[in-house]
Amino acid sequence: MDKDGAIGIDDVKQLLEHDKNIATPLKESGDFRSDECVELLKQADIIVTNPPFSLFREYLAQLVEYKKKFLIIGNVNAITYKECFKLIKDNKMWLGASIHSGDREFRVPDDYPLDAASSRIDSDGYKYIRVKGVRWFTNLDYEERHENLVLYKKYISEEYPKYENYDAINVNKTSEIPMKYSGAMGVPITFLDKHNPEQFEIIGLGISNSGLKVGVKPYKKEHKKYRKEIQKRGAVDGDLYMITNGIVDVPYARILIKNKKNEK
Repeated sequence: MDKDGAIGIDDVKQLLEHDKNIATPLKESGDFRSDECVELLKQADIIVTNPPFSLFREYLAQLVEYKKKFLIIGNVNAITYKECFKLIKDNKMWLGASIHSGDREFRVPDDYPLDAASSRIDSDGYKYIRVKGVRWFTNLDYEERHENLVLYKKYISEEYPKYENYDAINVNKTSEIPMKYSGAMGVPITFLDKHNPEQFEIIGLGISNSGLKVGVKPYKKEHKKYRKEIQKRGAVDGDLYMITNGIVDVPYARILIKNKKNEK
């Protein structure tokens, strides 16, 4: 609208200022749980928004309840929420395109305190903060998510230790998923950036109660004791763990997967 050849926040501002039929002030608070917002939700074909991260579970549940198509921003760790992971495992929700590094800048109101680790004020006086670990969550399909992840590493047992409490190998990076390996693998949650549902089967989530549900065994007594007394961290049954050089080694949250192309 401002003839600069791009779509940005200034276009939105100009649109709202010059077409009164577009902007309709809300009568209530704007809380997504209010009757007014629920009625607007019912009318919508597609929801595109940045919901409060602290209410992500509740907001997502509302979208599912009303069977809406959506494209929403959330923290990458929302993958580990049992409500979210179930949708991902059932191929009813996935990570969207365009945000994979997880580090994004958001414009904030003028009265917003700039106490974030990374923030700035631009030449027009607008405030921005950078937020790490963000992703698009969506149930809108797109072509790229059906592209196979190219695998190049050969499986060498010494490079892929097995978990002590589940029959699977540990893979530290998505790019290091081995070729022609037909067994279960534990991969980082960021694997979902590259997940093709035709290429990989998601078995489950290897943490806490979610892990126990898919067969991850509780800690052995001697290992549980080590975690508590030596590492000063409580052992959580259901967490995948390995023994590395005689030390209890618990990787960050892992998704258990299998390569469909290698099934016998």
